[in-house]
Amino acid sequence: MADPRICSIPACCKPHKAKGYCGAHYVRFLKHGDPLGGGTSNGEPMRFIKEVALLHTSDDCLKWPFSTNAWGYGKLSVDGKIVAAHRYVCELVRGASPTPEHEAAHSCGKGHEGCISPEHLSWKTRVENEADKLVHGTRPRGERHAKAKLTEADVREILAMKGKETQCKLAKRFSVSDAAISRIYAGQAWACLSEEATA
Repeated sequence: MADPRICSIPACCKPHKAKGYCGAHYVRFLKHGDPLGGGTSNGEPMRFIKEVALLHTSDDCLKWPFSTNAWGYGKLSVDGKIVAAHRYVCELVRGASPTPEHEAAHSCGKGHEGCISPEHLSWKTRVENEADKLVHGTRPRGERHAKAKLTEADVREILAMKGKETQCKLAKRFSVSDAAISRIYAGQAWACLSEEATA
């Protein structure tokens, strides 16, 4: 015979599992010592920004302790909209972005680790932010780039064949477009190796 009892948490109404709780509340009870434990209470992210982040003056990073997006950047709800935590903090300390295209850039290079330190944030253009990523070593380059079809060894060989084999033949041999070979020769792709080859 099925257990007719329901969870003792008001408004839950799920079937009883153990100790007066449903399965979900029982797991929270075991994990946190409280059937309502875990999760983030309403207002806690905003309190953290006002009482912790805005008062943070250290040179150290300040990590966002709540939910993040797939790239590791903090996020929170502001007026019913999900916004990036670092961008919201940047607006509070630096004012509105100069244009909608400006990005809240990190001088520490640790945005992907959830840093929201006001001291590390400033408005930069996309080009400026991407340049910073190169300096910080956080921009995927070469073989680390998700769309890379060539290896460093391939590019070195392509550069060594400049003037010895047509771009069309090289493109076919390495299964890339003629334009890809042209960009390598022009230093628009794999620039560090192009510079090295002409040094």
